[in-house]
Amino acid sequence: MHAAGLDFGTSNSAIGVIRDGAPVLAPIDGGSAMMPSAIFFDFEEERPSFGREAINAYVSGHDGRLMRSLKSILGSRLVKEDTFLRTRRVPFTTILGLVIGEMKKRAEEFLGAPIDAVVHGRPVHFVDGDAAADRFAEDTLTQIAEDAGFAHVAFAYEPIAAARAYERTIAREETALIADIGGGTSDFSVVRLSPDRRDQAERASDILATGGLRLGGTDFDRLLSLDAVMPVFGLGASLKSKRLPMPSILYAELAHWPSINNLYNARTLREVRELDADCREPQKSRRLLQVIEKRLGHRVAMEVEGAKIRLTERESDAVDLSLVEAGLSAPVTRSAFDAAIAEELSRMAQCVRETLAKAGVNAAGQKTLRLNSQKVDTIFVTGGSGLVPAVRQLLAALLPHAVLRSGDDFLSVAKGLTEEARIRFG
Repeated sequence: MHAAGLDFGTSNSAIGVIRDGAPVLAPIDGGSAMMPSAIFFDFEEERPSFGREAINAYVSGHDGRLMRSLKSILGSRLVKEDTFLRTRRVPFTTILGLVIGEMKKRAEEFLGAPIDAVVHGRPVHFVDGDAAADRFAEDTLTQIAEDAGFAHVAFAYEPIAAARAYERTIAREETALIADIGGGTSDFSVVRLSPDRRDQAERASDILATGGLRLGGTDFDRLLSLDAVMPVFGLGASLKSKRLPMPSILYAELAHWPSINNLYNARTLREVRELDADCREPQKSRRLLQVIEKRLGHRVAMEVEGAKIRLTERESDAVDLSLVEAGLSAPVTRSAFDAAIAEELSRMAQCVRETLAKAGVNAAGQKTLRLNSQKVDTIFVTGGSGLVPAVRQLLAALLPHAVLRSGDDFLSVAKGLTEEARIRFG
């Protein structure tokens, strides 16, 4: 039997295999182990492309449809629905299956053998506060994996998988808060780690608490876009005929990856043309019309994401909008970005506090009567959105006595899942 660890992420995905008895990540995207979670349906060639090839095809102007952030579908009503690919109705689950099936195929080509078993990563909660919907999301992902050809499907919490990867690097026992801040979810676990127990399959007693919420990098992108970019397209502008602003729902959908395609239809185009004729700031509304007419929403979203990433190292930057209008850009600052995501960071802080409380750890990270270990020694941060300075500052403030460490920001979970696959399936 050959086994794999599969990290199907909101923004990026990876898969690892066991080769010569050791876990190794498969190069599944042009030699890279990390593949953007993207699929592009080319309407001319009538074939899908994946990862960077998919994004490049879209940016190059091929006639087709780009889909990203597909994992978020598992926690939404869309998982039960169909979507249109030109004139064909296709279930969203079929599209998810195409991506997972392609990852399996490329991993098998790297391994040189069929892969029978998989340890799938999953967030602590696909759906906040809805246990039935959460189970349905996992059951759906199980069915997709089985349809893709995996005979044995197991799951591991993504922060626990990251803990497995981090545990390979330590020399003594410690208690760690594992913070996996990804593209669509933020997951936390308080775990006892030890180099003496890292090859044991059963580690339930070492997992002191888990918690999580549907909050991640795509939400940060959305909030940055609404704050800095959508006003350039008329958000907040007034209409002439009514004492009303431009409808905010248009901008909410344009700022959010999964809903951008909802705007590309004749009805929305008519509505935006009418709004453009009635807007008191026609230069801004005309930009919105340009985005809808030329279907530039995903490219704008990419520029927003790029600016967000640059703000991890800079105090200020700009979102390049020259694809909409020559010379156009939207300035952004880290302080304004922090303010835009402040409410969501408060939710994240509350989730961490609740997870620490379940583990018997107080806000300072010291032990309480329920925790045998002295304190939380380490905060191990993984996931691309864990690079956001405000996120790291929040975690450090909650546990001021712990050492803040980082692993491979994008691949720690995949490495841990592959290690889990080695231990479970041999």
